[in-house]
Amino acid sequence: MAWDTRIQRKVAIKCIELDEVDAARAALPGANAVAQRAPQHEPLPWEDDPVFNDADEAEGDATSVFDLVGDGPLVHSLAHVPGLDAARAAAMLSDASIVAVYDFEVQESTAYLIMEYVEGVTLTELLHRHADRLTLDVVAAVFASVSHALEVAHANQVLHLDIKPDNVLINHQGQVKVTDFGLAKAVSQATLSSTGMLLGTAAYLAPEMIQHNQATPQGDLYSVGIMAWEMLAGKVPFTADNPVTLVFKHVHEDVPDITTACPGINAGVAAFLARLTARAVEDRPQDASVAFDELQQLQSNLTIHDWPYRLSAVSPAANDAADTMPGDGTRQMPLPPAPPAPPVRPNDDRTRQFNPANPNKTTVMPAQQADPEATTRLALEKNDVPANNVPASPSNGPVSGGQPKRSGKRAPVIIAVVAAIVLACAGGGGYAWWYFRGPGSYWTMPQPADLTCSDSEPCRISNIKWNAYEELLKFSNIEYEETEAFSDSVKAGNVISTDPENVGSHVSKRHHQKVKVVVSKGIKQGTVPTDILDATSANGKDPINALKRAGFDNIEQTPANDDAYSMDVPQGALLDLSVDPGATLPHNAKITVTLSQGPKPVTMPDVVGKSKDEAQQTLDALKLTVNWTEQFDDKIPQGQVISASAKTGDELHWGDSVNAVVSKGPETVTLPNYVGQKAAAAKAALEKLGFSVKISSQLTLDSSQDKKVASQDPVGGTEVRLRQEDGTPNTVTLKMYSSLFD
Repeated sequence: MAWDTRIQRKVAIKCIELDEVDAARAALPGANAVAQRAPQHEPLPWEDDPVFNDADEAEGDATSVFDLVGDGPLVHSLAHVPGLDAARAAAMLSDASIVAVYDFEVQESTAYLIMEYVEGVTLTELLHRHADRLTLDVVAAVFASVSHALEVAHANQVLHLDIKPDNVLINHQGQVKVTDFGLAKAVSQATLSSTGMLLGTAAYLAPEMIQHNQATPQGDLYSVGIMAWEMLAGKVPFTADNPVTLVFKHVHEDVPDITTACPGINAGVAAFLARLTARAVEDRPQDASVAFDELQQLQSNLTIHDWPYRLSAVSPAANDAADTMPGDGTRQMPLPPAPPAPPVRPNDDRTRQFNPANPNKTTVMPAQQADPEATTRLALEKNDVPANNVPASPSNGPVSGGQPKRSGKRAPVIIAVVAAIVLACAGGGGYAWWYFRGPGSYWTMPQPADLTCSDSEPCRISNIKWNAYEELLKFSNIEYEETEAFSDSVKAGNVISTDPENVGSHVSKRHHQKVKVVVSKGIKQGTVPTDILDATSANGKDPINALKRAGFDNIEQTPANDDAYSMDVPQGALLDLSVDPGATLPHNAKITVTLSQGPKPVTMPDVVGKSKDEAQQTLDALKLTVNWTEQFDDKIPQGQVISASAKTGDELHWGDSVNAVVSKGPETVTLPNYVGQKAAAAKAALEKLGFSVKISSQLTLDSSQDKKVASQDPVGGTEVRLRQEDGTPNTVTLKMYSSLFD
């Protein structure tokens, strides 16, 4: 601790010993330069400042020359110095719940980190003074502050990696601060270190950090969960003789339910801790922001009887001793309050990304340290991981970091001073609980006049008149937000739900919580499309989806049957609708639809050889359209079907057309009378009609009849077939006169 005259406040100084390689790199030109530092700066504090020449000298007249970062990025100067992950990470963060980093300097093999001085105690000291057990309200307050600090860190892509009671500070005002980001690193770094080193404190390490060398936001939350478990139970859930065995208990064993150590504690608290300390990463909250929200939800469900819970100490004397501090006992330390709602993060110049391309080493505790809660660095190779439930043998121990060296006047003498703090008296603690976690911190959801509640079960606020309950909330000075929603069961103007949902639930005053009220707009209505019966319209072509788009969700389609076939209505269009187009109905009103299956499929019958009338009747019954034509046929009798365009057995549909040919019978001709006409002309005429002509001679004395037809067979006027059944022409016989005198 030292006094800085520039900022007129105490500052804390952390020493980080560098190895030979790190010190050599730090000595490079520009390695210790800070952006925008004045060309000429005053001597370093350990060179001329008397406070560092004698550890017993007073601090009041000391002169400090610590240069604040100001507008220059601290991380720029740190980039040249390996091993200063603490400065890199902390310089990115600016929040009241995080110990601020002001500056740093490097001299020879020692790096000096200048930080905010917190006058108070660590959580470890607070635990010891309370017999290692805290009340639930105090645990919740500490947890909320730590989770908020991690929320800020996680939002800036920074992980802490060493959350434990020693790194949680509580000042005299009860404010909780997280310090020592000595293992902190950027989230973008996938593993704990490029060398495969396992960093952290064995009693609080997350399983994935041990098993997979993976640093995650959920790993920080696991450590916070273990710390909360310890605050309630007075011990960490896992213990072992060496760090290696201890860390693998985290890998292979589930964290015991807190109820096993703290019987009677609220079940919601137990479930919350179980979620935080789940072995599987995916079973924990995504990050500190989510955990903080879940904590707030949990707090709203705790009753006034839950908050004072504290596991009884082993010995009453322990409690008595915890209530007394060395010193004059004139200072009292308030219990840590609940943090305010996370503030809007300012655009802090110190909050910047850095390039972690060369991660530095972490100074750790001496190798002989046996405390499982101490920050430990274990070298683990992949093949060193013991089998499930089989503890690994101890390694050579953690790497020793050494203490800062002092060489004459140039060696800094840095004294860490923690002021003595007495515990809060019973009255002060009670008031703190009442104000921060008790009835003074919340409103209680009132009971509506028109709602009957049972003492044996939660009383949900629903289906009551909103206008009346709104007046009740206003009268109770409870802020609310109103939204509207449709409801099938709650009539318009009544409350569907509230958040918090039960009578007697708490509404936080300190976090400015508002009751969220959902008011019913009644049953959602829908309007049937007016053109839904028009098969040519978009709605008519797809009527079911048209009804769904209109908001209806109780649509029943009649099963397919013969009655659903139609020659007039296309397939998929409506044949029948149980409601009128254009009607406005509740969305859940039952609507029955009958969809057309289009023309029915039919099989072409055998009509060849049937009479025209018989074939017509058969095709009419199948709703097939017939186009008739006639032709002569020497074999098929007149009136019988000769052929059809569709073959027997072909699949057709109602309304399809079939072309059919019916027989006119044999083609016939009424034979003209050629008697007395020249035989040659008669023959030509008959052949032209299609007949075959046979001519024979008959002698005559009359020369005027020469070469004329004497007779014909068949005689003129007879109806005669042109062809026989085999298609050959029929024959007409002519007798021709032949004159004897010619």
